[in-house]
Amino acid sequence: MATVLIVDDALFMRKTLADLIERLGHTVVGEAENGFAAVDLYFKLKPDVVTMDITMPEFGGVEAVKVICGNDRNAKIIMVSAMGQTEFIKEAILSGAKDFIVKPFEHERVALAFDKVLGGNVC
Repeated sequence: MATVLIVDDALFMRKTLADLIERLGHTVVGEAENGFAAVDLYFKLKPDVVTMDITMPEFGGVEAVKVICGNDRNAKIIMVSAMGQTEFIKEAILSGAKDFIVKPFEHERVALAFDKVLGGNVC
């Protein structure tokens, strides 16, 4: 069982993903609606895994990944994208994210991403 921080500007998406994550047996320890809050909560809560939306107001997911992975090489981040965000996904992976999932969420794909990042991959 892992602790998880969910980052997405849409409350509905956070709740949908939280339900999936909890059904996988993990515990959601925090939620953030932008990259600034994500960075702050990451260092306060020290979650095992972060799900990070790419596009958010104020401070986006790719920028937050750069800050988190730049300060914690052991961070395990799964990017959350909409279809058509290939370039942002590439940049996030190059910045330290370990995997990505696409909206709308598929239970099997979310489970696979968690298995992958919890298997020992680090920034």
